[in-house]
Amino acid sequence: MDMGGPGWELWRTFDAVMREGSLSSAARALGLTQPTAGRHIAELEATLSTGGLFTRSARGLQPTEAARVLAPHAEAMAAAAAALVRIASAPTDVAAGVVRISASEVIGAEVLPPILTTLHTAHPGLTLELLLTNASSDLLRRDADLAIRMTQPKQQALLARSVGRIRLGLYARRDYLARSGPITRTADLAHHAVIGFDRDAASLRTINAVWPDLPAFALRTDNQLAHIAAVRAGFGIGVLQDPIARRDPELLPVLREAFTAHLPVWIAMHEDLKSTHRMRIVFDALVAGMAAHVGAVPDMEWS
Repeated sequence: MDMGGPGWELWRTFDAVMREGSLSSAARALGLTQPTAGRHIAELEATLSTGGLFTRSARGLQPTEAARVLAPHAEAMAAAAAALVRIASAPTDVAAGVVRISASEVIGAEVLPPILTTLHTAHPGLTLELLLTNASSDLLRRDADLAIRMTQPKQQALLARSVGRIRLGLYARRDYLARSGPITRTADLAHHAVIGFDRDAASLRTINAVWPDLPAFALRTDNQLAHIAAVRAGFGIGVLQDPIARRDPELLPVLREAFTAHLPVWIAMHEDLKSTHRMRIVFDALVAGMAAHVGAVPDMEWS
C-alpha cells in the first residue's frame, strides 16, 4: 500500500539539520555527503505544502516557523527508529544487544560507572548507551529504554520502581572550614562562600522550600558536576548527595540538623519492554545498584 509522503531518509536528514544547524554538520553526523543532505532537504521542501524549511544566514541554516512545528514530530520519528534498531540488535530472550539508559549528569558520572561495570562484566554481550540529561527523557517516545528519575513517573504505560530517597546536605572541604571560621547557625552562612544555582528554577524552588533564608551565592552554576567539583576544590559550601560526599574524608557536613532535603529515586521503563530479557537484567541491576547507593533494601519482585 502506498502510504504517500516523504520517506524516512528525508525526515532523518531534516532532524539532523535541526539538531546540527548546518548541512555540512548534519551530513557528517549521518555519514552522508553535503550535496546528498542538501538534496534531501530540497526534496522534502518540494514534497511538503508548508513552504521553505530553512533560510540561509551567516550563522548557518535558520529554521522557519514551519520547520519548528515539524521538528518535534521528526524527533519522535528518530527516537522510534533508534528504538527499533536497539530492539532488533539481539533476540529478546538473550542477555545481549543494546540498552539505552537515561540518567542525570550526577548519577551518570558519579554513581553509575561501577554499577555498569559490574553489569557488563557479568553480561559482556550487552552494549550500554548512556544518555546524561537533567530533563526527564520521554520513555513513551523511546528516547531511552530505561531511566533513573528523581521524581515519580506518572505515565500509566511505564513500569516504575521506587528504590528509596537520597539525602541531601550541606558540605564543605575541611581546609575551607579551617580557614573560614566556624558555622554554628544558618546566619553564619552570610559570611561564607555558598555555591548555588544560576537559572535552574526547579532546583532553586527545592532549596528555598527547606532553606527560605537563602544567602547570596558566591558561585552560581546549574551544572551539578561543576557544583560538586567546586565543593571538592574547597571553594565553599554546597549541597551534595550524602552518599557522594561520604566518599571523600575531606568533605565535612555543615549544619547537619538545620538543613536537610531528599531526592526520591525511581527506575522506570516502558512496560512493553518487560518481556525482553536484557531489559529486565539491566532494570534489576539499576534497582539493586541505586538501592545500594541510597542505602535501601531493593524490592526485586516484578509486578
